[in-house]
Amino acid sequence: AQPSGKYYTTEYLRGIMDIWDLRGSGLTNMHGSTGDIVLLGTTTPQLEEIFYDVTHKMNTDLGGSGGNLRTPADCLGKSRCEFACYDTQDLCHTLTNDYQDELHRPAFPYKFKFKFDGCPNGCVAAIARSDFSVIGTWKDDIRIDQERVKAYVAGEFKAGGGSHSSRDWGKFDIVKEVVDRCPTGCMSYSGGKLAIDNANCTRCMHCINTMPAAVKIGKETGTSILLGAKAPILDGAQMSSLLVPFVVVEKPYDEIKEVIENIWDWWMEEGKNRERVGETMKRLSFQKLLEVTNIKAMPQHVVEPRSNPYIFFKEDEVPGGFAHDEKAYRQRHMR
Repeated sequence: AQPSGKYYTTEYLRGIMDIWDLRGSGLTNMHGSTGDIVLLGTTTPQLEEIFYDVTHKMNTDLGGSGGNLRTPADCLGKSRCEFACYDTQDLCHTLTNDYQDELHRPAFPYKFKFKFDGCPNGCVAAIARSDFSVIGTWKDDIRIDQERVKAYVAGEFKAGGGSHSSRDWGKFDIVKEVVDRCPTGCMSYSGGKLAIDNANCTRCMHCINTMPAAVKIGKETGTSILLGAKAPILDGAQMSSLLVPFVVVEKPYDEIKEVIENIWDWWMEEGKNRERVGETMKRLSFQKLLEVTNIKAMPQHVVEPRSNPYIFFKEDEVPGGFAHDEKAYRQRHMR
């Protein structure tokens, strides 16, 4: 299991490598897609010795396998990143400690993974690689410093923080490189001023990444919760589906824990063996997921307008239910 944000001391890394040079190949993967250190290549008699050394001498927990909570993973968050919308490291650390039992004692139909992205850039790919994705966002307007926008246009600031400065790409063109690349077309540049139609902004982060000194995330920050991503197993790969569009991230994180535990209760009851929560969600419907989590359906939950012309009602939503008097119906609708 890795520390939040993958901050290691050199002393710790040397200790791990001393064990692995002695008992294994010395070859590691830093890190697997799960976020754990992967130690590659050893022999069966060495496994128990490695487990003992890592847990007792290095005071390090082991990553789980089977139907349990896998090691939660997060980005650097507020420790180094100006785009972070919440403290990913604190939330990750808190949930890791609170759900120790789920980490060590398999109780789920299959694996379950948390990942925490501090902003929509998605540096730990939460939306594609975790069952429960927590992605930082904001709900007020993007902040624009018009003087610094002019400085970017004049070439005083390097686009992208100088990340492409290894060669001369020519003069920075704000229309071609920022405005025209907006996926929803919600930006305009006229009269030396940059404008954003925030209602249509999808928070792709491109303008912020390109001009970080001039364009910044909003001040009213929080997170979106998504559910159901997985790599191809039985049913093919899928991305997370939006469940909670916005929640303020505040200690002790009770709102987030309530969503998690409602999902677990439903999944453990209804999930088939070796069925990820995303597959259960697809099999039993997203509507059922909303019911068990006590979340009201919102327009943000809809990917596209329905193509099926049939609308199905629940009995309790129909006045008088489904039972009706056929004779009275025929009287009202004479042929």
